[in-house]
Amino acid sequence: MVEEKKVQDEGNLDLQAILKKANEETNFPEVSLDEFEPPTDEEWKEACQALLKAAPFDKIMYTKTYEDITFEPMYTKKHTDEILPKGVLPGEGDFLRGARENGYVGQPWGVAQACDETMPKENNALLKFENDHGSTVYNVKVDNATLQNIDAADAEKVGDIGCSITTLDDMHQVLEGLKLDEFPLYVYAGASAVPMLSLVAATLEADGKNAKNLKGFVGANPIAEMVVNGKSLAPMPQLYDEMAEAAKWAIANAPGLKTVMARSDVFSRGGANDVQEIAYTLAMGVAYIRAMMERGLTIKEAAGQIFFGFSMGANFFMQIAKMRAVRPIWANIIKAFGGDTEDQRIHVHGRPALFFKTEFDPYVNMLRDTTQIFSGVVGGLDSYENPSFDESIRKGDVFSRRIARNIQIMLQEEFGMLQPIDPAGGSWAVETLTKQIKEKIWAEFQAIETKGGIVAALKEGYPQAQIAEVLAKRFKALDLRKDRIVGSNMYPNMTEKLLDPRTEDFAENKAKRVAEINAYLASVLDGKDAALSALKAAAAGEVEAKAIAAAKAGATIAEIRDALNKGGELEAVEAIAAHRWSERFEALRKVTEAYKAAHNGDNVKVFLANMGPIPQHKARADFSTSFLQVGEFDVELNNGFQTTDEAAAAAKESGADVCVICSTDKTYPEIVPELAPKLKAALPNATIYLAGAAPKDLEKVYMDAGVDDFISVKANCYQILEFLQKKKGMID
Repeated sequence: MVEEKKVQDEGNLDLQAILKKANEETNFPEVSLDEFEPPTDEEWKEACQALLKAAPFDKIMYTKTYEDITFEPMYTKKHTDEILPKGVLPGEGDFLRGARENGYVGQPWGVAQACDETMPKENNALLKFENDHGSTVYNVKVDNATLQNIDAADAEKVGDIGCSITTLDDMHQVLEGLKLDEFPLYVYAGASAVPMLSLVAATLEADGKNAKNLKGFVGANPIAEMVVNGKSLAPMPQLYDEMAEAAKWAIANAPGLKTVMARSDVFSRGGANDVQEIAYTLAMGVAYIRAMMERGLTIKEAAGQIFFGFSMGANFFMQIAKMRAVRPIWANIIKAFGGDTEDQRIHVHGRPALFFKTEFDPYVNMLRDTTQIFSGVVGGLDSYENPSFDESIRKGDVFSRRIARNIQIMLQEEFGMLQPIDPAGGSWAVETLTKQIKEKIWAEFQAIETKGGIVAALKEGYPQAQIAEVLAKRFKALDLRKDRIVGSNMYPNMTEKLLDPRTEDFAENKAKRVAEINAYLASVLDGKDAALSALKAAAAGEVEAKAIAAAKAGATIAEIRDALNKGGELEAVEAIAAHRWSERFEALRKVTEAYKAAHNGDNVKVFLANMGPIPQHKARADFSTSFLQVGEFDVELNNGFQTTDEAAAAAKESGADVCVICSTDKTYPEIVPELAPKLKAALPNATIYLAGAAPKDLEKVYMDAGVDDFISVKANCYQILEFLQKKKGMID
């Protein structure tokens, strides 16, 4: 083989010349493929249909997604030649092929593992630990009280989702000893960056450090926070004023720091499809661009302040396509505002969609996380946060954090994901999907624009209704098990015990925090009230500097918030509630577990009336067992019965709540009319199911014989399980 150095030395040769030289040096014979005639599409389809036998080709081979995009069974060059990005390299044009010309070569994506310890000092230790073990971003996750600018003393749940930060001393503890001149700092700040940024900047000033070296973001996202909570933290014009103030200060004092974080969690956690997630988040970005430009920033300054955060979902190829599609869309948006090429370059942070995390069989989340980060990296994001697999249950521990972090490190160090530049470029399937989703995102973005922008659309309830419609479709597909969640609505682990949630004692957290805060405030010198008064009276262009002065004087985050408030009516919209796709099936299973615990292990008992030898009934018996164990019901297994009398006698002895007749479609016409009445007589209160979907002409015959319903691939699993729980008395 030609050595790599030789290929590099002859880089001036075209590809064909290199291959020719390789063949000459390795004595590879020339191979002609003329004897093989390329099959036509029709010939390929005919071959597939022969393998599918009676199954309908169009139904089996085409897959429609929640984005209303249909995956085709095969993509070829002749079908996609016109859309391939010819003559455009990564880092060029509208950035379809990547935001940088060298991809991750020399500049890997940032490993941004979120640190969420409640106590500031402990969170600092975790930040250092993560950094020492491979994380390349200091990602500080704060609790909900901090996001709402509420002091710990007034918080309901201190440390519920992250670190509690109230004072300058708290921020000093969080940032102490961090190498902020080397590694970026990420802090999602909620509706306004001003209070959090003032604590960060004041800490650096107090420590004699230069904010000009700061990188990353201390980012605000007021529209998303309004949608999460159903109302704005302050009137939106005021929050936009604060956004502009934070941006102007950062441009002058910390040019490497961004102050807007338009992240999509509120949409993705509501069940949005990928088109909706991207379109609505870009619309938020446009709203922020307009707000900042109206307040005196140029397009270059405004665009340079925005970091985007997107969630990676369950559809692997769609995630790659959406990450590639978002770059040219944003580039064209900024171009329309008058931004130059550098302004058009989007900055993207990714994380797995919490919507797709499960509580049961949680270790499967590791696999989900791996595919999601892989698709995000192939799609070309700038940094990635990979939460622990038990994120939906509790805060991570040493083990779960290590696994999460090492997935990223392995992709970089062991699997060579830093080397390929635009690895999906030229893929007939991915290029087609990219074009399709890009067009749909643009159309949905324009729909928002015609309504007057994202805030007007949210007040109208349009995004909420669109997302709710998709969520309903997702839940219906899960109920029918067209969508499958391993460990939840398919393949449940009957011996599984839920992970210990390690519930924090929020009252104890609060007591510790209040003691720390009071000790610090007792040492604060006079001057806080004057500094807060100066902040309250600050003129445009002075707000952030005055907020920093107030933080240095000892003002708490709530006091800074109060000084910023100018009064006025808060804006309200219909909130988008957070969901997870597995939540309804998890709730069913928890109902069963609670009932068993309260009734000495009593449960819905299922008897399988397996008729005939094992090969005759096994397929239907296995399907029915898996179907009913999703509700964690007790299923009594057996090797089958030769006569209906034997089956009925065994059913009576079981005392079951449910009987399922299992055999084949061919034998049912003979078995069911005889067996169903005997089962009804043996267990008058039991529900009788037939495994399989009966033909229309036999459905009434079977039901007249005593069959109550059918368990098949067409059955609504959720409804059947819920019905049986109600009948048992587990739920009202």
